[in-house]
Amino acid sequence: MPEGIEPGAPQQISITPLLRRLWPSPAENQVTAEEIAVAISHIFTDQLSPVQAGALLTCLHFTGWDRRADVIARCAQAMRDAAAPIDNDGLRRVVKARGKPEGQYEGGLCDIVGTGGDSHHTFNISTTSSILASSLLLLSKHGNRASTSKSGSADLLACTLPTAPNLQAITPENILRTYERTNYAFLFAPVFHPGMRYVAPIRKELGWRTIFNLLGPLANPVEALIEARLLGVARRDIGPVFADALRMSGAAKAMVVCGEEDLDEISCAGRTYCWMLKEKEVRADSAARDKETEVQHFTISAADFGLSAHALEDVSPGKEPHENAAILVSILQNRVPRDDPILEFVLMNTAALFVVSGLCEADTSDMGHGDDGNVIRERGPGGGRWKEGVRRARWAVESGEAWKQWTRFVDVSNSF
Repeated sequence: MPEGIEPGAPQQISITPLLRRLWPSPAENQVTAEEIAVAISHIFTDQLSPVQAGALLTCLHFTGWDRRADVIARCAQAMRDAAAPIDNDGLRRVVKARGKPEGQYEGGLCDIVGTGGDSHHTFNISTTSSILASSLLLLSKHGNRASTSKSGSADLLACTLPTAPNLQAITPENILRTYERTNYAFLFAPVFHPGMRYVAPIRKELGWRTIFNLLGPLANPVEALIEARLLGVARRDIGPVFADALRMSGAAKAMVVCGEEDLDEISCAGRTYCWMLKEKEVRADSAARDKETEVQHFTISAADFGLSAHALEDVSPGKEPHENAAILVSILQNRVPRDDPILEFVLMNTAALFVVSGLCEADTSDMGHGDDGNVIRERGPGGGRWKEGVRRARWAVESGEAWKQWTRFVDVSNSF
């Protein structure tokens, strides 16, 4: 054994030939997305030197290849393959037993997530919306600590009162038991993606955004069971790229959104650009029909949800995690006015996930206590029942069901 190498240490791999082809013209040198994904995968096993890993990320950034749909899709797959293993068959059985199909929602796991990096410092909308949505959907919220804001999803949830969840306690080993007791689970990225620790210091030293800023939303550890998702991006030009990456990955129920202010969620202030994935039947031959996924593009605004528009400064408290956590709890406990700007911001994003999941296609409604059963059948942009989504999101808050699901998750996380 070479001197200075510890027994069992990962063997270093050189990607110098690939780096030479990547710069400056990867297309001319016929570089493939698969080659890039293989190189990325070596980072998760600590088999690339920091210099070569940094060079790879730099080449991808400055050639623009880290913003290609095929590269994003393949690298996200590599990241998921490197995640801590989960018993997907067992989890599938739990989801089937616990999920409550309604409308075109089949009872599967859902996620709502943003890429971050929009520099607006709005409230933690997707995290709050994920909790509201767990009233009617099974939620797998994949998140981490802040990287570009004061208050990341994990920072926020760790500060909730009266008792905070133990986010590190939810693991691949007990995820099945978590879903046996609650509709909600927060999958803390460092627990489920241990290989990311090798790239963290490299990203920090590079000083610019890398492909990993885009892979997180596509690297949910329970990807194999995700039925529907709402994914926000902070740049309009990235929207169709993400939609294509999702389609290439096999997603059939998803919507990518970008507020016209370069906001990585549905905007409460102006228009939001949307790219929705929908399955449609195609005739394969005279006797059989097959399905393919198409991407539908449209815009949406607060009025389509039946809500008022609010300036971003009214929903951007820019507060520390414990202050945002107090706002979150007040929303979950139904202690804010019905027209509160942050609440309405949360409602429209929750509503969008309900629409994407297919839940709002139900023509009847029996959610439980406080549900008047009056389904809003009006359709808006993209054919969605956006106002019905808001009706259901308001019920989640006003019935106490969102708070109930949240406290169940807190209790479960602290029981392991």
